[in-house]
This record gives sequence, C-alpha cells and structure tokens, in this order.
Amino acid sequence: MPTIVHEFAWPDRVVVGTVGEPGSRTFYLQVRTGARIVSIAMEKQQSALLSEKIDEMLDQLMDTQGNPFSVPTTTPIELVDNDPLDQPVAEEFRTGAMGLGWDPSTVQIVLEAYPIVDGDETSEFEVVSLEPAEMLTVRMPVGTARAFAKRTREVVGAGRPMCPLCGNPIDPDGHTCTLPED
Repeated sequence: MPTIVHEFAWPDRVVVGTVGEPGSRTFYLQVRTGARIVSIAMEKQQSALLSEKIDEMLDQLMDTQGNPFSVPTTTPIELVDNDPLDQPVAEEFRTGAMGLGWDPSTVQIVLEAYPIVDGDETSEFEVVSLEPAEMLTVRMPVGTARAFAKRTREVVGAGRPMCPLCGNPIDPDGHTCTLPED
C-alpha cells in the first residue's frame, strides 16, 4: 500500500499548540495551506527537541563561511503567531520518528514526521512493510522556521510551574515534594 504523504511546500501556517489543561495537554503540530489543515499529535519532549534543533540548524547556517542565505537571528515580527490551533483539531496520527533537513535550492527547513510504529501488532511470520502508512512533510522558509521554534518553546514552557525545591511539575491540586536524599 502506498504511503499517504501530507505535503506542504509553502504553508500559510505551521505551529505547535496544545489542547487540554496543563498536566494533561496534548501537543499538536498543525500545518495549514488555504483550507487544508493537517494536525499530528506529538509528545512535549518531541516539541521541545524539535524547536531546539531548528534553532541550532538556523544558527549553523548563519555561521557558515560565505553563507548566501539571509537567516534571521530572531523571529521577524510579521511572522509572530500567537493564535490558538485551528478548530476542530483532527489528529491524523501520533508522531514517532522525525527528520529535519535543509534544502538550499529553496532556502527552506524540511521537516518530516512519521507515525509511531507498533511492533507488537505483528506476528513472527508476518512481513513488516518498511514504508509508513502516512507521513507529513513540511517545507518552511527560514523566517517561518525561526518563528515556529520560538512559539514552540513558549508553548512547551507554558505548562505547569516547576517546584523550586525538587524540580518536578506542580499539579493544580497540590504537590508532594520529593527531595533527593543526601
């Protein structure tokens, strides 16, 4: 069966946002071009790592000797997007593996996301396909990528406050501090 590819070459919007209250939020990567919207679920850690790696890639491009690309050091103000996710959020798949690359021919960051592969569903005699059932490919210009990384860091950081003593998240209904023993 061929892979369903949700491809966005020059998206109108690409953001990470959440649904739910801090402590039980679901993170989504949402991409939109016109009326076409794709939302994929992600883990909080995946979101944080993705924004970190995009910023690292953009910083490396800025530092490359003879770099012909105009990579912004900060988020261009016209690209700031603080709006909530487009509703309704319809999850296409839950993200497993992700890939990040650079396309110098279009001066774009290329993000690929693949669904979680559950190996427990196959028997030992079943042939496992190496092709995913579906995937998301997003190509975003450097300014959009910088804005995406900034917003993602803010969304990740907007969760539950951290306990200053033990460093664990504080739940809305209370917190039992677990200090390390000496």
